[in-house]
Amino acid sequence: MSSRTPLKAAALLWLALAQTAVAAPLAAVVELFTSQGCSSCPPADAILADLARRPDVVALTFPVDYWDYLGWKDTLADPRFTKRQRGYAHVRGDRQVYTPQMVVNGTKSCIGSDRAQVDALTVSGEALPVAVSTSETRDTVQVKIDASPDRIAVAEVWMLPVARSRTVPIGRGENSGRTISYVNVVRGMVRVGEWRGGPASFDVPLDTARGDGDAYVVLLQTLQGVKPGVILGAAKSPGL
Repeated sequence: MSSRTPLKAAALLWLALAQTAVAAPLAAVVELFTSQGCSSCPPADAILADLARRPDVVALTFPVDYWDYLGWKDTLADPRFTKRQRGYAHVRGDRQVYTPQMVVNGTKSCIGSDRAQVDALTVSGEALPVAVSTSETRDTVQVKIDASPDRIAVAEVWMLPVARSRTVPIGRGENSGRTISYVNVVRGMVRVGEWRGGPASFDVPLDTARGDGDAYVVLLQTLQGVKPGVILGAAKSPGL
């Protein structure tokens, strides 16, 4: 009996470590605004899938709804994502809203199917300025945020439920007859709270964190008025 105790203790320690998202420093949060009704989008969807394999990148798919009138209603789209994309365009001042469009760290945009542009924006060599981490218990996700280097930043903490993979057969529109797979599809956005530059922690029910998905991402993001601004930090659930 006593000979098994160290093994049991080691197993418990491994389990505890497995429930904590310990990852390489994140360099980029990449948001792809895409649509099932956009014939130019599948190459960008494939590039995002490649980015999702990088441990230093948070790669997210945001399906938008403004092409639904072309004959196929996007089954994953959310009008909040369209509003988010337009908010970014307003803050940048270029008013450019299109698919496929990638937005990196909340500030810079590019054509999502142009791999050279995407690589130029995601290979910075620098980590996001504020460290964010998560740990899980049986029914709760604890989000921990470090202090800002300048301690003057104010930002909002968001929990994004994510579906790791969704495959959709498309029956009409520009992609009629195709079956397209999407990765890290955002299924909602839950505001967790406000962060004012110092160390902070927030508890989120695990069911809320996952929502209509099987994973989650945390974003620490500034606001420009009521529109999304710079992303200061991020974390992704284990295995994402």
